[in-house]
Amino acid sequence: MAKIEQFEDLQAWQKARELANRVYDLTEHTEFAKDFRLRHQIQGASGSVMHNIAEGFDSGSDPGFVRFLKIARRSASETQSELYLALDRKYITQDEKQAAQDLASEAKKLINGLIGYLRGGKSRD
Repeated sequence: MAKIEQFEDLQAWQKARELANRVYDLTEHTEFAKDFRLRHQIQGASGSVMHNIAEGFDSGSDPGFVRFLKIARRSASETQSELYLALDRKYITQDEKQAAQDLASEAKKLINGLIGYLRGGKSRD
C-alpha cells in the first residue's frame, strides 16, 4: 500500500471532491440557482465533506482526524437530505438526485473505512 502523504491522496477526499463538484453543477440549473438559501446550504454541506477530511488530515492525531471525519460524514448525510428537497422542489431529476446520492454514499463508506483504520479496526462510532 502506498504511503498517504497528503490529503489529496485519500480516496475519501477524492470522492468528496466529486460530490461537491456534482452538487455545484446541479445548483447551476435555472430554478435551483434562484433558490439562494437551498443552493448555499447544499453547496456548503457538500464542500464541508472534502474540507473536513483535509482539515482532519492535518489535525496532528488520529483521534483529531476521526473527529473531523465524523463531521465530514454528517455533512455528506446533510447533502443527501438536501438533495431530496431539491428533487421535491423539482430543481433536479430523480436520476440527478440518485447520481449525487450515490457519490455521497460512496464518500461515507470511504470515510467509515478510514475511521475504522484509524481506530484500529472498529468501523463505526
